[in-house]
Amino acid sequence: MDRELIARCGAYCGDCEWRERMNCLGCQVAKGNMFWGECLVAKCSIEKGIEHCGLCSSLPCNMLQEAFDQPEHGDNGERLANLETWARGEDSYIKLGTFPPRDGGQTRPLANPGYH
Repeated sequence: MDRELIARCGAYCGDCEWRERMNCLGCQVAKGNMFWGECLVAKCSIEKGIEHCGLCSSLPCNMLQEAFDQPEHGDNGERLANLETWARGEDSYIKLGTFPPRDGGQTRPLANPGYH
């Protein structure tokens, strides 16, 4: 796992389908100015001087929870699990869409690249 490809929100940019498609450099390099627009989660992490939200004492905050709850997101808790893993200093990640859906429905594909 390349730590330069850790997204501040808990996704792993090295495994993101949008990275190649949109020539995205990843969250750490983009510094919150993503190909899809400004990422408020990343900007917040940058302002606090932390590598990712797992290092924040407010985890999970309202802003991050809103990102997790996006219907098109395809996130069923993997981002939070990744943030907790990375905060412990471990170099592993769980791919988005791995966990069963929280609402009992189908895991949705990452139709909206927002919050990566």
